[in-house]
Amino acid sequence: MLQLPYQSLQVTAVPSQRVPVREDQDGPWHAEAVCRRDEAGLFFAPSKEPTAARLSREEAAKQVCARCPVMVECQEHALLQPEPYGVWGGLTAAERRVVLARRRRRDVEVKKTQSAA
Repeated sequence: MLQLPYQSLQVTAVPSQRVPVREDQDGPWHAEAVCRRDEAGLFFAPSKEPTAARLSREEAAKQVCARCPVMVECQEHALLQPEPYGVWGGLTAAERRVVLARRRRRDVEVKKTQSAA
């Protein structure tokens, strides 16, 4: 049987999750998350994970996220917290840092435009 690299990895510690309640529905958004049925090791890196294994695991996690009905809520949660570890809403921690940097630059440009007007 072919075993993917992420399946054999051991997770030493998973950061605690600070999950807000959805205001537009009765329950928390994460109750509908597809990842609730998958192992946490798929979404969080074990210590000293080799690069090839990390890339494979992250891709597998992103595939789970791609079919999730609350992917947008999860992604926004990770950006607003901000979550420093793991794959959230189809984005890795590094990808989230890029999104946050772009948002900050955009906000600066909007403020410049507003103050010039």
